[in-house]
Amino acid sequence: MKRKQQSYYKLEIKCVPSHQMKNKHKKISSLLLCLFFFGGFFQAQVINKTDSNRVKPQDTLVIDSGKKDSLQIFKPTIFDYTYKTQFSEKKIFDTVFTQDKTFIFSQYNNKDNFGKIQFANTGSGFQDLVFEADTEQNLTLLPKKKSFFIVGINDIRYYDVKSPTTSFIYHNAYNGGAALQTTYTQNVGKNFNFAVEYMGLRSLGFYQNSLASSNNVIFSGHYFSRNKKYEAYAHYIHQNINNQENGGISDVDLFLNGNTNFDNRLNLPVNLTASDSRFAYRRYYFSHQFRPFASEKFPFKIRHTIFHQGNKYYYTQNSVEPYYFDNPSELIDYPSSSKKYSENLSNTVSVLFDTENFKLDGGVRHQLIKLGIGDALPNSLNIPQELSENRIGAVGNLQIKLWNQLEVNSNLEISSGKAFGSYIRSQNLLKFEPIKDYFVNAKVNFQSSSPSFNLLMNPSVYRKYNFFLANPKNETTTQIGGDVNLKWFQSKLSANYFRIDNYTYLDANALPQQSSNSLNISQIGGEATFSYGKFHLNPKVLFQSALSNKDLFPMPNFVGRANLFYQTKAFKKAAEIQAGVKIYYFTKFASRAYFPVLNEFILPNADSFDIGGQPVADVYFNMKVKRMFFFIEAQHLNTTFMKNKSFTAPNYPIYDFRVNIGIVWYLFS
Repeated sequence: MKRKQQSYYKLEIKCVPSHQMKNKHKKISSLLLCLFFFGGFFQAQVINKTDSNRVKPQDTLVIDSGKKDSLQIFKPTIFDYTYKTQFSEKKIFDTVFTQDKTFIFSQYNNKDNFGKIQFANTGSGFQDLVFEADTEQNLTLLPKKKSFFIVGINDIRYYDVKSPTTSFIYHNAYNGGAALQTTYTQNVGKNFNFAVEYMGLRSLGFYQNSLASSNNVIFSGHYFSRNKKYEAYAHYIHQNINNQENGGISDVDLFLNGNTNFDNRLNLPVNLTASDSRFAYRRYYFSHQFRPFASEKFPFKIRHTIFHQGNKYYYTQNSVEPYYFDNPSELIDYPSSSKKYSENLSNTVSVLFDTENFKLDGGVRHQLIKLGIGDALPNSLNIPQELSENRIGAVGNLQIKLWNQLEVNSNLEISSGKAFGSYIRSQNLLKFEPIKDYFVNAKVNFQSSSPSFNLLMNPSVYRKYNFFLANPKNETTTQIGGDVNLKWFQSKLSANYFRIDNYTYLDANALPQQSSNSLNISQIGGEATFSYGKFHLNPKVLFQSALSNKDLFPMPNFVGRANLFYQTKAFKKAAEIQAGVKIYYFTKFASRAYFPVLNEFILPNADSFDIGGQPVADVYFNMKVKRMFFFIEAQHLNTTFMKNKSFTAPNYPIYDFRVNIGIVWYLFS
């Protein structure tokens, strides 16, 4: 789909001494012209030949250079409003009404969640249906169910805008509440930009004790000197993800038998009534680099990066829950509420060789890492209160671009410590265009790391949920895969193979185990868009299978969705609309169970049952007016004429029919 270039008029006034004016009429005409442009705000449309939001080599258009009179008039375009992460290319604000937005802005985390299934409340997380390696869990404490809203270092956006810019993203919530994310960014001169972002979410939910309440605040800044020898990036983030925990419904038959007394889901009894989990995430980050030589013959830079990140996880109970024990002997002398935390103070110095088509850097890194619990456990359990270590390592990155058709990106990180062992991560990506408009991406990734810190130790008032995984082996993940993007029908074919050695998981008793045999997973998928006039069909499918140890990571063999929609201009081309139906489906499988104490998923137990095999159908109407988008969905519409038999995990039903509203608004002042 072609991108439309939006543009805005802006002016700059040059003061001219009065003796240079020929007559009073020129003064009056200049004043009127000023008032006219200050009062006006116009838009123009220019066609861009790409459907990507990468920045093109063009900038503000000059309408009048100011030679004829005292006004120099500029017309900023959409290409003057850009963002990037620290190590990515610049992209423009994406204001094109593409089909993927219906999958992104109908979700509270503003991401396409294909391969996941949502719990029955906004802000309550997902279960993964498809295996993927999560690098955010490396050498840190991050419970799986809290990870879907996390903003990592490589997710922080740094902006470059010609005028103050604000964005709003709104979602209504379940049974009261809302989620609102707003960002304000502004350049101070040409060399410095700052941004402030706040997100607040509160949703009561349809079931007892299922309140979700989260928020985050981000401050970010980017600066470079006039001679571009010095550049700095900085950000601060404080994030809270809070959820009441109800342990799922206690009697599934009451949910499935169609008794109208339980159409109000608040009438369904749940397993937990006095529990909640809280995750706090805080990071200070500063990275700067300096180019000591002015000559392009010596394109060397020195970079220094330092950050501190603290993660805290609380499992809070007003009193012990009978669901977790049968008699008092199963409790220990410990507070009913528990705390775990991790800290990472990282300091890196690198030397860079930086040209347009070749970039290479290497450096050394020191880390101080801690993992601990709140109150000390009884000595008889032999669980330490804190593990701490100093780690020394090396980092390196390589980027090569050739003939505008081939690109190689590779990075390597190695470190070692006494408490958490060695760490190796290598990510390698090859992009090339063998034939015009046909793209191939190939990747080989390798990671050897300590298991997730959340699986290394846990304190609890319940005796059976205290554990310490001493001297664990490194969990090693190898990924080989890639995708092919074809011009025909905007098609994409993908394939991935994973081999995980020493796979670490939670058994049916919620205790960590490491597999002695490797877990091997294969994935093959595809996506295409078929169009006929203004009608479009966009199917996406993924087939997967565990080639060995399939019981350690239960998964559906097939995940698919289809989006049939109609898109056209409306209201004399002042607006654009999309209307269609989406269907999401995955095959039945023996799902893992959700375990609230750890906010993780455990292997099926005696109370577990298969989930899946039920479609989730949504009907939607979306509209774009200038730079405002409206997303209105009748979600899970099929439950209005058939029983809801769909589950996210055993004892956790998927949400019933609801009307979802999403609003996205970009304001370029």
